[in-house]
Amino acid sequence: MNNRVVSKNKRMKSTSSFRGNNGENYVFPFILVTSLFALWGFANDITNPMVAAFKNILLISNFESSMVQFAFYGGYCLMAIPAAIFIKKFNYKKGILVGLGLYSVGCFLFIPAGNAMAFWAFLMAYFVMTCGLAFLETTANPYILSMGSEETSTRRLNFAQAFNPMGSLTGMLIAKEFILARLNPATEEERTILLKTDPETLASIQQADLDTVGWPYLILGLVVLFFFLLFAFSRLPQTISDDEATSSSTRSTFKRLLGNKCYVFSVIAQIFYVGVQIMVWTFIIQYAENELRMSKETAQLYNMLAMGIFITSRFICTFLLKYFKASVLLTTLAIGGILCTLGVIFIHGMTGLYCLIAISACMSLMFPTIYGIALKGLGDDAKLASAGLILAIGGGCFMPPLQGLLIDKAVWFESLSSVRISFVLPLFCFIVIAIFGRWVGKQK
Repeated sequence: MNNRVVSKNKRMKSTSSFRGNNGENYVFPFILVTSLFALWGFANDITNPMVAAFKNILLISNFESSMVQFAFYGGYCLMAIPAAIFIKKFNYKKGILVGLGLYSVGCFLFIPAGNAMAFWAFLMAYFVMTCGLAFLETTANPYILSMGSEETSTRRLNFAQAFNPMGSLTGMLIAKEFILARLNPATEEERTILLKTDPETLASIQQADLDTVGWPYLILGLVVLFFFLLFAFSRLPQTISDDEATSSSTRSTFKRLLGNKCYVFSVIAQIFYVGVQIMVWTFIIQYAENELRMSKETAQLYNMLAMGIFITSRFICTFLLKYFKASVLLTTLAIGGILCTLGVIFIHGMTGLYCLIAISACMSLMFPTIYGIALKGLGDDAKLASAGLILAIGGGCFMPPLQGLLIDKAVWFESLSSVRISFVLPLFCFIVIAIFGRWVGKQK
């Protein structure tokens, strides 16, 4: 009898993380909302290799091609706060539906962009996509945090975020097999010669390559449309945050948030984290191409290896959060990121590439942990506070073009290539994150 009671208590304890104060079970909604993390992970990492692809297809510079990331993450900057105001006024479910709708439309825009052979049209498609992703991330992260007890909120978000890199890995695989592997093998030098000698042939090659880029996004748009319908006809429970009367104005909420030192520092740390993540994963291909003379397709394999390490590290670190403070793990991993980045800068050859790949293990814990630290204890203010953290994804908007500019222009040391020098930007980002982790650890 006692054994049965103990067993029952264990089962109740294991599911308490997914129950509201009214006893409502959040397991199915948690699974459904967690699927969104994989969806935007897929979008992020089918896009990263496109920086190198557009550079070759359209014969543009590293800085110009990195405008893909500027457009992609620019949507987060523009739409994060409107998304937060929207879900504050309505609810999480409607925010998810708006996000999925914009995401799907952005994907469908790739077909007319390819037909027009216009780089700006692709940038517009990316921008619309990420306006949708801003809605999804602004909605899904605080929704996950609200699905159960506050004590386990950071662990719950880390677990949900663990499915984000699974979507990312799938996006990388699709990019490798269905885009990079199917592009015309003509090199940038050969295309430059064709531009002068046979522009019609070059235009034909470019059109075929842009069509190759567009079709996977069309299929992705159909998948996202399916999820739109799935969410539209599914019952998502009201959480405490949905049910609370929003007595305070948006202005007073922002005032409280700006006076919260932990929240403000968290937003700053998140800006630098997203910047370092996008820089590392975007320029693995350029590093492998320039330092080791690898093809884009082969270099993408190492990008996928980095993502596999990221996924594994995410689950390990989520487990370790049971035994270590989040701030301690965050600081430790940031120091590891500093050391690995120094290896990328100062160690040549495959060892330098392995250091670059190892950075992914250090990044795995950072986004959801910073997010959880920032929103803990904020109550209904978390809806607008989430906007600041999604706005912080704008770090991925500005930093990759800066690194691309360094790759194009940096000639500081004869012994170091411009690609290796450019990783001083990720190095600085990890230093900021380490300082943040240490500061959080000192707070009561």
